[in-house]
Amino acid sequence: MSDALPLPPRPNLEQYKKLAKDLQKACKAGDPAAVRDWARRWMETLARLQGRAATPEVREEIRGSAEQVERHLNKIQKANARLARCTLASAQLMVARCHGFASWPRFAQHLRALKAANSEVSKFELAAHAIVEGNLKALEKLLRENPELVRARSTREHRSTLLHYVSANGIEDFRQKTPQNSVDIAKLLLDAGAAVNAESDAYGGRSTPLSLTATSFHPQAAGLSIPLMELLISRGAALDGPEGGSTVVSCLRNGRGEAAKFLAARGARLDLEGAAGVGRLDIVASFFNDEGLLRPTATPEQMKAGFAWASEFGQTVVVDFLLQRGMHLDAKLPPHGETALHWAAHGGHPTTVRLLLERGAPVDAKDESFGGTPLGWAMYAWGNASERAARGNHYEVVALLVRAGATLNPQWLEGNDEDRRPAFRRPRSDPRMLAALRGEMPR
Repeated sequence: MSDALPLPPRPNLEQYKKLAKDLQKACKAGDPAAVRDWARRWMETLARLQGRAATPEVREEIRGSAEQVERHLNKIQKANARLARCTLASAQLMVARCHGFASWPRFAQHLRALKAANSEVSKFELAAHAIVEGNLKALEKLLRENPELVRARSTREHRSTLLHYVSANGIEDFRQKTPQNSVDIAKLLLDAGAAVNAESDAYGGRSTPLSLTATSFHPQAAGLSIPLMELLISRGAALDGPEGGSTVVSCLRNGRGEAAKFLAARGARLDLEGAAGVGRLDIVASFFNDEGLLRPTATPEQMKAGFAWASEFGQTVVVDFLLQRGMHLDAKLPPHGETALHWAAHGGHPTTVRLLLERGAPVDAKDESFGGTPLGWAMYAWGNASERAARGNHYEVVALLVRAGATLNPQWLEGNDEDRRPAFRRPRSDPRMLAALRGEMPR
């Protein structure tokens, strides 16, 4: 994901030079609060230039964006000690990186190009905006007037084509949207000559429109992940990543279980990890010999990861099979050192939770990154789910865990962390969850 910030309507290079000088001063102050204040002022100025009223929602967004900028700057400085020296050049580079550009000269060149309405950069930016806003007519007009635009690339570091923007993944954050006519937009781009297997530099490189769509949250939330993948595949998209990379595994690692199953059904490559995550017991079993030991075609790491995804996506028969082949109930799984019970509880899978509890899974085990228990993971997933249907099975999961002896830290319900606020608020206003926390099974 690119956490690039948006530009104001009429970006001015001189303003950004001044912004970099102000950052240099804040950096030299040696006080984290100075950089934080600089980021807040920047976000306030950006909101004002965008013509946004100072509503409570906008102020909250400004605060979140300022914190994001501060985190991004800290990350950049840790990765490059030279940037921590508070020189003007380093401040300029950090400003450029916050907007998704690899260097200050490239950022400056982009700003200069934007001043010319007929520049290739301006046309590309207009087309990208039309895609994410679902403006099919505007995009059609731009492509008709500029046929080569469909093969152009962003000047930002990810170097995406316009077709990559349909995935709402690997591009700048503020453009990660999936309008309801995204399939029509993708058809228009493909009909105009877009390369279906074009590779962008997102996530380390070699990212195709299909791989980005399959692993993206936004198309899934819009109910368009499968239709978009069907279109891309029908136009020749390669199912698996370049150099043999497994798109199915990438989907599982990004929490896209339905996309993983769809690609597996279409013939995407399945190793032990991928087969376990999509519930293909027949293929999982093929990686073990008659003595129940792994064949040379699979690795213990694949088995461990597959156990995690099978638990997360409720593939109970695979979980049972792997337990019989040596997986431990208290094994620390990727990516946060959690157990299978953590994943099954988070996914809201009562049958898998019940199996693990019956086998003796540690009910109050804590993950290694957040110190959360399976019950805490279940509550977090339930509280942050966007739809009631997605939360339904968590009532039973919570009741099962409580009956097995799980306890919820009272401070959990009083938390104020921004990312967890929905999960904190909902239990107090939901009688069904309060009942589940008493161990009462839902009716």
